[in-house]
Amino acid sequence: MVEIWYLVAGATLILMALLGSFVKRLPLTSSMIYLLIGLLYGPLVTGVVRIDALGSAKGLEHLTELAVIVSLFTTGLKLRTPLSDALWRVPVMLATLSMMLTVGLIALAGVYGLGLSWGAAVLLGAVLAPTDPVLASDVQVEHAGDRERLRFSLTGEAGMNDGTAFPFVMLGLWLMNLHAPEANIWHWIAVDLVWAVAGGLAVGALIGTVVGRLVVYFRRKHQEALGLDEFLSLGLIGLSYGIALVAHVYGFLAVLAAGLALRRIERSATGENAPEHELAPNGPTEEIATHHEKAPAYMAHAVLGFNEQFERICEVAMVIVIGAMLLPSSISGSAVWFIPLLLLVIRPVAALPSLWRSGVTRLQSMMICWFGIRGVGSVYYLMYGITNGLEPETARIFIDLTLATIATSIIVHGLSVTPMMKHYLEKNR
Repeated sequence: MVEIWYLVAGATLILMALLGSFVKRLPLTSSMIYLLIGLLYGPLVTGVVRIDALGSAKGLEHLTELAVIVSLFTTGLKLRTPLSDALWRVPVMLATLSMMLTVGLIALAGVYGLGLSWGAAVLLGAVLAPTDPVLASDVQVEHAGDRERLRFSLTGEAGMNDGTAFPFVMLGLWLMNLHAPEANIWHWIAVDLVWAVAGGLAVGALIGTVVGRLVVYFRRKHQEALGLDEFLSLGLIGLSYGIALVAHVYGFLAVLAAGLALRRIERSATGENAPEHELAPNGPTEEIATHHEKAPAYMAHAVLGFNEQFERICEVAMVIVIGAMLLPSSISGSAVWFIPLLLLVIRPVAALPSLWRSGVTRLQSMMICWFGIRGVGSVYYLMYGITNGLEPETARIFIDLTLATIATSIIVHGLSVTPMMKHYLEKNR
């Protein structure tokens, strides 16, 4: 089996390297290609690769955990706009109010349409609520200074709701007596909601600020701590996530906050305009890395560059795995009605209240309602639920629905993103 994985990984990476430019000219996303490769290797086509989601839940949990935290740190570095800016209103509302509405509406569908218990239905809502624009890169911010409202809103929402979904995961597990069965609803509010969310953000902000300032100080004052920016990136991710787990707060929010804090240090030193176009070295790289004014920007730019490459590798791996895990049972009768309900009804109904009086245009509102792209975060929460005692029968329902939803989202959103974004940009010239 190990040999097969080496062959799959090697062939896929070489194929994408050779065909990368060609794929960019097609009305397809790279995630659609990775999904197709996974389908070809998986039991739906050749059966060369077989992954037992139930039996491999712990390993898949760790794999998706890594992919999510890398993506969240990258997102934090990309969102350069100050938190006090009104541009943050829409993503914050989408990641809080719309998140709660999405979980609630999915739970209703789970109870009355799928016959789940309330606990299982809430957990299903938390699994399927997070969004992931990484799988349709045209709706991500394009660079750190990108303030385009649509892209910023969708990217910011996805960065936060991977963390804000966690309280509802814990609520669902508690309702099923799989998490703190001796506790009550006030314990969930105080510990799993308020403390874990606020603590996660505080830990990440503190670690990102302290480490970022320390690196800049050593580079400016002593011409030390140079190079190895990939170590800085991975170290910040590991430190903020690890401390958050030790403190029993949400590590996803900590990693996002660490990225935002590192970017805030750069912005406070260099001003409102992103200076990354000035960082191409005309002389030795060390001169830029230790320059009094450019050192913070160079640090943020280098860390972001490494993380974007790492994020792309994680995307390839996870989408192929998702494709390879799809089974004939994933295309079930419940998926036929549930997935359209989620993408066409629940997403718009949950998103619209967050857009009310927000200043977004009607076209932007329609685009935000449509691009509720499901991705890797959902697989992580699914595996987290399974490893925390979800019954095998219920777990199988969750696996089939979650994988079918993600695959459908990758395809329908991937096919629509290029023409819709082209139309949107033409309208907003």
